[in-house]
Parts: sequence; structure tokens; C-alpha cells
Amino acid sequence: MSEQTTAATDPLIADYEGKIQRDNRTGFDGYVVPVELLISFVNRLKNERGYDYLSSITSVDYEQDGYFEVVYHLYRILGGESMTLKVRTGRETPQVPSLYHIFPGADLQEREVWDLMGIKFEGHPDLRRVLLWEGFYGHPLQKDWKEPYFEEEIKPFKSRWPEGEPSYAEDKNPFADNVQYPADFDPTKWRESSESRLYSSLQQAGASILESDESDKIIINLGPQHPSTHGVFRMVANIEGERIVGLKPAFGYLHRNHEKIGERNTFIQNIPFTDRLDYICSMSNNLGYVQAVEMLMGLQPPERAEYIRVIMAELTRVINHVFWIGFLLNDLGAFFTPSLYALEERELILDVFEEVSGSRMMCNYMRFGGVVRDISPEVLEKIRILVNDRLPRKLEDFERYLTNSEIIRARCEGIGILTQEEAIAYSASGPVLRASGVPYDIRRAEPYSIYDRFDFNVAYATHGDVYDRYLVRVQEVKESIKILKQAINDIPEGPYLAGKSQYQVRVPAGEAYGRIESPKGELGFYIVSNGKPNPWRYHVRAPSFINLTGLEKMCLGEKVADVVVILGSIDIVLGEVDR
Repeated sequence: MSEQTTAATDPLIADYEGKIQRDNRTGFDGYVVPVELLISFVNRLKNERGYDYLSSITSVDYEQDGYFEVVYHLYRILGGESMTLKVRTGRETPQVPSLYHIFPGADLQEREVWDLMGIKFEGHPDLRRVLLWEGFYGHPLQKDWKEPYFEEEIKPFKSRWPEGEPSYAEDKNPFADNVQYPADFDPTKWRESSESRLYSSLQQAGASILESDESDKIIINLGPQHPSTHGVFRMVANIEGERIVGLKPAFGYLHRNHEKIGERNTFIQNIPFTDRLDYICSMSNNLGYVQAVEMLMGLQPPERAEYIRVIMAELTRVINHVFWIGFLLNDLGAFFTPSLYALEERELILDVFEEVSGSRMMCNYMRFGGVVRDISPEVLEKIRILVNDRLPRKLEDFERYLTNSEIIRARCEGIGILTQEEAIAYSASGPVLRASGVPYDIRRAEPYSIYDRFDFNVAYATHGDVYDRYLVRVQEVKESIKILKQAINDIPEGPYLAGKSQYQVRVPAGEAYGRIESPKGELGFYIVSNGKPNPWRYHVRAPSFINLTGLEKMCLGEKVADVVVILGSIDIVLGEVDR
């Protein structure tokens, strides 16, 4: 069903007798669905229209109008138009039906909306906070929530510009902590509940897959302070002997409310903040965000800028996957030596990033309408040497040593399986989805930038195990090299930025959901503008976060030693998970 289809002409919409309406606000799109019709309508979209992939769930606080809006983005895995649904609920006791039983991929996303916005999802089997602890006071993405020692609603803060006299909130508190408690809070009577709720949820999940409860089970914690968990990430596992019978991820240790910061920032101030999400892939993060804002602005970058963006995005994909290969070996027990071989190739590409952006890791390179500076002939020649000589040879070395390694195949084949149907249901994306036999790549399904000009194949496999996730990433590096060769040969002369660089940009009122195929999967930015210099709503659809939805399913029945490898095969970065 095309987003352009009108309610009057579409028979599915007409069945609801005018109760489902288009969002007719200027700059907005999609359908507004009454709360009581959501489950029925989504079921029909899935079963009758083939919208089988729930990509994103987020929410917006329209405080001035007295309601919250939950926003859903649905797609067809076989391709075609997207579908945007919106459900509105009052701010006093906000409640919406859970889509968990239709799309299990709603699990972590609904928990995030509950955690940060305070909207309850009726029927969700495990509605706990996901990024904050259970005792946290309030829901920080609500517009009327203020942090301790709140200064101003939007930047630039007057205390910092133009006067430039900042102060530290901690200095205002005699206890030197930037925290505050509710007026009726009594620390002597408070009892911590988050751990008991987590363990209770875990035991219920484990009981359902055991043939009997006669055997002994024990709960163990893997992480958060452990190198095998790829950062401050924790897995709480229920085990019977060495077998996993239940597993719950616990994270948020790195959470800093990136989205609240994004709503305080001006639009252009958010570009360097995206660098800090998946900090391995800052160029891709920049690209996803600036494209979303450009959709609102109606801005088209020059040809040369589009080629430069593709070159940077594909070099980032090479970095990510080669880096991942090294750390997969690390997770298998070959401690750090393979990682160093992978890091050597990454360093050569970071040399390129440093020459064009001035930074190796936090690049802050993209701008609305192009890139911040041009790419020189010398840098293009350096990239040409990399993609024509160095990278293909090194990739051959990796394959020679690893692909048919007896140890790697024994540890990875048949481990952490996610079937095709499960991968779609859990909203998996990127290599995790494609390794399960779903050749879905946004660069092909919904081409952005100039990807429709390049000849490349979508890499996929069929078994959905750790080994296939390795094979898919190796093949994707080859396809990225193919794209890079074409882009370098075809890059035109001309401007690299539309107009002139601006400190402040005008973004018309409206909404946009811009998504790209980042190295880890679908990276989406949902932006709502009210016509002012700061976003009204800024949401990140983080692939590292959503790909963890299927972690428990991958781990059930596997051994404890395999859990580390399964987690590594998903390829997460905690800066993107926790945001």
C-alpha cells in the first residue's frame, strides 16, 4: 500500500469507516490509527498486505497538544513502499497495545519507549526499564522532565554564549553529586527492585523450555566488566549444566540520553554527536543523520559530494567488517594477535579519514548539502592503491587462514542459529538478517544517495549461524571494494557543498525518517521539526540495539562458551546500544 494511497480509495482503510485517517499536518505523513484498532489494523497489514518487517518504534511528546504519539515504521522484506502508523494517547495515563505478539522485534523498542517516554504497552510480557534502572525518577524524554540543576531548554545556553561563563552543576550541591531525588523519597525505606524483576523474568523464560524442573539450574552473570562482552554489557544467563536455558541482556551502563541531548542541540550541533554512537563507523553515522535532515530541508547535495559520501561510507564498511573479523577470533580465544592484524588495515583507512576530516575516529565530516571539505587527488590516489592492491590481498590472506580453519568451523557452524522467519520477526538487520537467508539491503531495497548507479551484489547466506555471519561480512568487504573502484573512477569535478557553510540552518516544520544500510544494519534517524533551530524530536534507530532482540533466541540450548561467540557475531558497539 503506497503512502500516497488515499483513505477514500484504499479498501483496507475504507473498512474502518473513517476511523483511520491520514496525518494531514504540513510536512507529515502516514496514518493516524485509534488505540483500539491498532492490533486489528497491524494484523491485516501483515497478513493481507505483506508488511512483515517492523523496522522502528519511537514516540513523540506533543506537550502543547496534550498527547503522546507512538510512531511505527513498517516495510515489506520483498520490497516496496513503507507504511508509517501513528497512535495517540493522553499524557495522564498513556497506554498503547503491545505489538510484541505480532512482531517480537517490538520487545526492546517498546521497553525503550516505556523507559524514556513513560508510555505503557499493554500485553508486553516483560515491560521493564531497559536503559535506566528501575528506581530512576521520571521519564526523561518527556518535555516537562528536567534534569538536576536544569539550565536551559535549548542550546546555545546563554551562560556559555556569548558571555562564556559556564558553571558546574556539582558545585551547587554540597554533596558534589549531580543528582536530585523526589520530594517524598526516603532512602532508608527504599528497596532495590530491578534485579529481582530481572531474575524473575529470566526464571520464567527458562522454565518454559525445560522438559522438567527436576534438574538443577543456576543463574550466572557474564559482564558487565568483562572484555568478552564488548564493553559494559551484561548477560544474565540461566544455565542447566553448561546449557543455556534462559538469557536476558542487561545494558544501559553507558547511557547518557543521547536523544535528549540531541533535542537540546541545534540541528548542526548534532553532527559530531552522531560520531559518538557507533564510534567505529562515525562517517556512516554522519551520513544517516544529514540525509534525514536534508529530507526535511528538501536539499540535494552536489554530484561530487554524493560520490565522496559513498566513498567514505564504503571505506567505513570495510573498516567495520575487517575489525569485526579480528575480534571474532578474539572471542574464539586467539587473544589479540588476529585483532592486531585487522587493526593494521583499519589504520591505513583512518589515515584517509584524517586527511579529509582532520580526525581519525570522530570525523564530523558530513554537512547538510554535502561534506565539510573536498577530497584531494592525492587522497583519491591513496584510496585507489588501497582498493586495487592492498585490501584485496589482505582479504585473501584472511580467507586463506580463516575460512576453512578447522577450529573456526567447529566453533561457528551450527552455533547461534537464527532462521529466516525468526530474523524477520525479531527486526534483525544488516549481516545478521542477511546471514539468515534474507537478501535485504537498503542500498538495493530503497536506494539512497547514488547507490543505484553502482554495480554490486547483496551478500547473503542461508544457515543463519555464526559462520554464515562471518561469510557475509567477508563477501560484503569484496562488494564494498567493487563499489569503491567504481566511485573513484567516476567521481566528477565540481562543488562539494550546496551553498555555503552555515552555523545555523533553517529546517522547515515536519517529520522525516532517514535510514541507511550502516555496516551493522539499518541505522535510522527520525526527526521532527517545529520550524525552530533545534529538533522537537530526535530519535536514533540503532542496529546494535535492535539486533540484540534475538540474542536469547540464538543462545537457547547452546553452551556457555558459545554465548561469547554468538554475542560477537551480532557485532555491537555499546555507544550505539546505550546511546
